[in-house]
Amino acid sequence: MSGVPRRGASPLPLLTAVPGPEEAQLVAALERTSAVAVVRRCADLGELLSASAAGHGRAALVSADLHRLDREALARLDAQATAVVGVLPATGATAAAARLVALGVVRHVAAGASGEEVAAVVTAAVAGLADPAGQAGQAGQTDQAGSGPRVRAVLPAPAPVPAVERVDATGVSSGPGGPAPASWEDDDGPRAAGLPGRPGRLLAVWGAPGAPGRTTVAVSVAAELAALGEQVLLVDADTWAASAAQVLGLLDETAGVAAACRAAAAGTLTPGRLLQLAPAALPRMSVLTGLPRAERWHELGAAALEELWATCRSAAAWTVVDCAAPLEQDEELVLDTAAPRRNAATTTALAAADEVLVVGQADPVGLQRLVRSLADLAEAQPDAVERRRTVVTKVRSAAVGHGPAARVTEALARYAGVRDAVLVPDDRAACDTALLTGRTLRESAPGSPARAALAALAADLVASARRARAEEDGEDGAGAEGGAGGGAGRPRGARRGPRDDRTAPARSRRPAWARMRG
Repeated sequence: MSGVPRRGASPLPLLTAVPGPEEAQLVAALERTSAVAVVRRCADLGELLSASAAGHGRAALVSADLHRLDREALARLDAQATAVVGVLPATGATAAAARLVALGVVRHVAAGASGEEVAAVVTAAVAGLADPAGQAGQAGQTDQAGSGPRVRAVLPAPAPVPAVERVDATGVSSGPGGPAPASWEDDDGPRAAGLPGRPGRLLAVWGAPGAPGRTTVAVSVAAELAALGEQVLLVDADTWAASAAQVLGLLDETAGVAAACRAAAAGTLTPGRLLQLAPAALPRMSVLTGLPRAERWHELGAAALEELWATCRSAAAWTVVDCAAPLEQDEELVLDTAAPRRNAATTTALAAADEVLVVGQADPVGLQRLVRSLADLAEAQPDAVERRRTVVTKVRSAAVGHGPAARVTEALARYAGVRDAVLVPDDRAACDTALLTGRTLRESAPGSPARAALAALAADLVASARRARAEEDGEDGAGAEGGAGGGAGRPRGARRGPRDDRTAPARSRRPAWARMRG
């Protein structure tokens, strides 16, 4: 509780950004207490962020109607160790509280509260920054997305999708009075990974630079998961060259991922709203289209993306994210202030993913890039090593010699420690036909050997998810019987034993300045 001022200690410096007469009322009340001192009354959000960055305050009072207040701004305040407390007006307090909670601000004070009451809430919020675990317990928050920059202990956990919010491919909701759409349930059997009350799984498809086939793998695996009866949401998060919409023959006049991030930043993104932004490409498969122009990358903020991934888990049994190759986060090397992350979509998706597919192609240049990319992934996202699967596309003898499968397997085992990579045979004719017609390999070339390899990969992903669920259920039951608290499954990185291909490749360490991460 180091954040709570002790008797005789200097007052806690406080910033305010409360438009309207409520600010003067609060400041007058705080003048009668010695625990907190208002050091600056900010006129707008920009002034508040500047004052926080300069270290003028340890806490901030903000109102729900503060212009441009969103999750990105709250994340910057959190990074600057400034606790945030919301101010509720005398009229419309319920709506203001709902907006603040949606943004992630869970501590509130009434505009007419006494100085002692405001000071108590502010000091508790500052103490929560020093003890985020305690505040998380207070707010009932659980971390579904894993590590990464976020507002500490104030982001509400994703809730299961209620039946009234489920939207099928045509945008028709399945209310309590009608049957569930066929896109959510199937007569062949229940969904394995999206059972009621469970968050869905997130699969990030990433890979080496160049054109190893990341989008083809992402689209094909998503289609195969949907064919297995899973509700799938395909997200094109490539901020350099988005192409999932073109591959599937969809219009990309509006960027679905940008619209979803705007809603997430504003605290208005729900599973139902997310599915409305994602058009249906196949039965049980919706697509959140990417950015039509690469210069719009700044619309995908890190805090909004983290909320998007959490909402995706509530909207679909499987979320497949098509990621760009770059992992660099060197904005601090050229800027001395907080800067947008060009590769935030990739880094947040990799951090949140349950499974990571690392894609490379089978030729001398492609394999070298793949080996280096595996090392880069281990350095940038160390915990992703336990969750990765290696996929090698375009396997052909013309590029690597006689017996291409054996040669590729030997090279990866020798230079990257990968011994069970998924090998996808080269079938250029089938891929060209699928691209020309805007269809998936499953639709245009069901007998293609490339499609067969990706279908087997999708089946293995579903089987692994079922085993993980069964193990978690078994451990939860054992914990409840043993009086250990129950309900706490294993950490995400401990679901399975180590695999040979997840051994981090050896490499020389780069200088410290080159390893700087946000």
